[in-house]
Amino acid sequence: MAGDPYAALGVTKTATEAEIKRAYKKLVRESHPDLNPGDAGAEARFKAASAAYDLLKNAETRARFDAGEIDASGQETPRQPNYRDFADGRGGGAQGFPEGVDPAEIFAEFLRHRGAGGGGTGFRAAGPDLRFTLEVAFLDAARGARRRLELPGGARLEVEIPAGAADGQTLRLRGHGGPGFGGGPPGDALVTLRVGPHPHFRREGPDILLTLPITLDEAVLGAKVEAPTIDGPVSLTIPKGASSGRVLRLRGRGTVVPGRTGRGDQLVTLSVVVPAHPDERLLRFMEEWRASRTETPRKGMVP
Repeated sequence: MAGDPYAALGVTKTATEAEIKRAYKKLVRESHPDLNPGDAGAEARFKAASAAYDLLKNAETRARFDAGEIDASGQETPRQPNYRDFADGRGGGAQGFPEGVDPAEIFAEFLRHRGAGGGGTGFRAAGPDLRFTLEVAFLDAARGARRRLELPGGARLEVEIPAGAADGQTLRLRGHGGPGFGGGPPGDALVTLRVGPHPHFRREGPDILLTLPITLDEAVLGAKVEAPTIDGPVSLTIPKGASSGRVLRLRGRGTVVPGRTGRGDQLVTLSVVVPAHPDERLLRFMEEWRASRTETPRKGMVP
């Protein structure tokens, strides 16, 4: 995702969570590829909005983006090394040092002297935590998977992606960080997951959202159709007289909730697709039906 995620959703940086969600839903309705077949611009807007919402819907990743810790694609932004990264967290700030003295150099010198031994009281401390970002496919995050992460130097680390893992979630892999000091234990590896978008599925908490195209006759007469889920296709009953925007619920077809039993649901939004080139029989029927029709779905809208 490039650019500003707030601009992609058309909101300001002070927008509330509810405002961000409303803006995203509006863009989905206007730009979803299923509702705009062949419109490359609409598809691009949909993808940009989905990626922006994935970043901003999570309070942690939104705060990190606002603070400049990650960029709009969720990647860590480069930062200068700081001596606090190697401290045990109990020391004070950098205040009180004489002007022109680099506190990082003082701390490094302290480590050299203490770590060199002498007196039998060598300095011992845990190693620093190392942060990584791991790109994960939508279905791998929803269903769980094992993926390998390449570390600096070429080493590889196997990461267990728990089922129901969320975008922006950070996994702690103990003992896989930087080496300890003076014989201390190694730090941890902190792996932040970046879950990619899916061409059909979206996710809100444990629920999976899907827009399902149906034909005109399926909407009018009702039908049994095949609907995709994260676990594979299932049979879905379309009721007679279904309109675009109607939502059907497939219970237990969402993702698991880590630490809890049960699963979310899949919410299927119906989208009636009219033939781009209707045949003569359909045109004649619709003309006759229009001539006999007396009701309108827009009754009461015009003052």
